[in-house]
Amino acid sequence: MRATRIVFCALFALGAACLSPTASAARSAFTLSSTAFADGGLMPKVHECTSGGGQDPAKKNESPPLAWSGAPAGAKSYAIVMRDLDNAALIHWVIYDIPVATASLPQNVQHVYRPPVPAGSRQVYYRGSASLYGYQGPCSPSTVNTYEFVVHALDQTSLTGLNSGSTTRAAVRAITAASIGSARITGES
Repeated sequence: MRATRIVFCALFALGAACLSPTASAARSAFTLSSTAFADGGLMPKVHECTSGGGQDPAKKNESPPLAWSGAPAGAKSYAIVMRDLDNAALIHWVIYDIPVATASLPQNVQHVYRPPVPAGSRQVYYRGSASLYGYQGPCSPSTVNTYEFVVHALDQTSLTGLNSGSTTRAAVRAITAASIGSARITGES
């Protein structure tokens, strides 16, 4: 009877440790945020595209500032993918080979294949209304769409199979294959 009670207590303690908020938080601690908008909130006009017509000076097609924390311990680099969830998950931005020591992106990452910040990162060419490297902001003049930003922790320091001519879909496939964890936020525009 005493041996049964000891085994039961040991199993109960083990189960309680596994279900504790601390253990649960450790599994779900990878987070992504922006100082420009709250998760699910309205994205400022400065992040909207300039190629959608109109002459609104507030629209500047600048990528939003993003920050992440709590990535899986095995992360060797990061990648970010932005999609328009209301437009067939159209990919608006892919930036990858973000060094593992980086935990944020500034506002307005340059529209070049290899932006100077963050050093070492690469961006995919957006073949849409703007035709540029990097971020292409929301361009929905008559509707409000939901845009998803996902940061992926990757098990590789570099996605060597990608280059300046890679498509957004090829890049997303490579990122998904190397992802060991992700975090996301959405914004409305």
